[in-house]
Amino acid sequence: MGNISLLIDFGSTFTKVVAVDLESNKILARAQVPSTVEEDVTVGLKETLAKIYDEGHLSHDVEKQALACSSAAGGLRIVSIGFVPELTVEAATRAALGAGAKVVGCYSYELTEPEVEAIRDVAPDIILLAGGTNGGDKRVIVHNARMLSHLGLENTYILVAGNKAAHDEIRAVFNTASKNVRFTQNVMPEIGRLETEPCNREIRNIFIKNIIEAKGIARARTIVADIIMPTPSAVLVAARLLAEGYEEEQGLGDLIVVDVGGATTDVHSVARGSPASGNVVTVGLPEPYVKRTVEGDLGVRHNADTLLEQLQLRGCLLEESYEDVIKDISAAGQIPQTERQLSCDMMLASVAVDVAMERHAGRIDIVYGPMGEMAIQRGKDLTTVGSVIGTGGPIVFSRDPRGILGGVLFRETSPHILRPKSPRFYVDRKYILYAAGLLSQTEPKAALALMKDYLAEV
Repeated sequence: MGNISLLIDFGSTFTKVVAVDLESNKILARAQVPSTVEEDVTVGLKETLAKIYDEGHLSHDVEKQALACSSAAGGLRIVSIGFVPELTVEAATRAALGAGAKVVGCYSYELTEPEVEAIRDVAPDIILLAGGTNGGDKRVIVHNARMLSHLGLENTYILVAGNKAAHDEIRAVFNTASKNVRFTQNVMPEIGRLETEPCNREIRNIFIKNIIEAKGIARARTIVADIIMPTPSAVLVAARLLAEGYEEEQGLGDLIVVDVGGATTDVHSVARGSPASGNVVTVGLPEPYVKRTVEGDLGVRHNADTLLEQLQLRGCLLEESYEDVIKDISAAGQIPQTERQLSCDMMLASVAVDVAMERHAGRIDIVYGPMGEMAIQRGKDLTTVGSVIGTGGPIVFSRDPRGILGGVLFRETSPHILRPKSPRFYVDRKYILYAAGLLSQTEPKAALALMKDYLAEV
């Protein structure tokens, strides 16, 4: 048997494992079982590995080459705090999302006592504290540091990513407080300039070294070699590699990944998103080349009621029995089995993709000024994106994944929303994206080839 790698994802619903032969670049086996994070993460992992060993005829020695990512136990949960909502708060939020986090709260200006109480109730893994350009206002970020110094959350880390001129005062604020405080570069050192990568790296470092321990996922280290990143981060890394290629191997070019899950629907775009027309002016913060948005109200298991409302807003009237089936499969968290369940699941996934893409894509607004009519672009123009990749159970197990992915497409009825016009559609049937993201850390060429071989065009 060749050089084998096990690539593991501890998901919120399922624990998934893919076994890859790196010499032949072939998938030897893949399996998934319901995650067991609440009791003991290794229970579900061992059950999944047993299936992998049996299907792939593998020995237990391959565990030494196992890598894992995780979105279990709520994933990586971050509260972002800044000064101006459209500037440093937005910059901090983008940094958090780019690191694979789920943003569970955003706050601007000076924190109030009720807001601090709300943060305490949410109990995030990380509080990302931004505010002020370098050398600019530091009063607000220092005030917010003082407010947070009394928070009393033992397992919450505070990552300072604001005005570097305030670092010394912030250190003094936390000097006698029992806080896990880290400092990194300012996410917005100057107005209109984002520097999120250093913050991304520090968030991932905290996740790897500390947070997986607090969530009980570190128990898996007795079995696997390492847990190296949040699952959404692995998918982002894979998407960028697939878009850009590696060395002489070309990528697909600009692309979008839509990941429909039980708790969220994520959209990743790898594209500059510049205006397709020279007559359009962009406004707002510069858009990141690799962008991720997370819709926490569009999970097909946890948010069935919200998705039902969205279906009704779009003129889709359901029979009461359909609503009952949707609620049943959502409560059970199971893979749909019956004809009625499959039909309901597809409707939920379709509307989740539609709404998530509408929120992710940029838009054109027409404004009027002294020079007459002007077209203003906010966000990314994704009309020319050439590839859309669908992943997540509701897409992968659907009988019509192309029908679900059609929700991303440009609409003549709403031409101001800059959705893709004529992309090719692919489905991640083997759950290879997260695996390729993990593999790319050591074998980028093999990871790219794996995606090209196993992503199925539909």
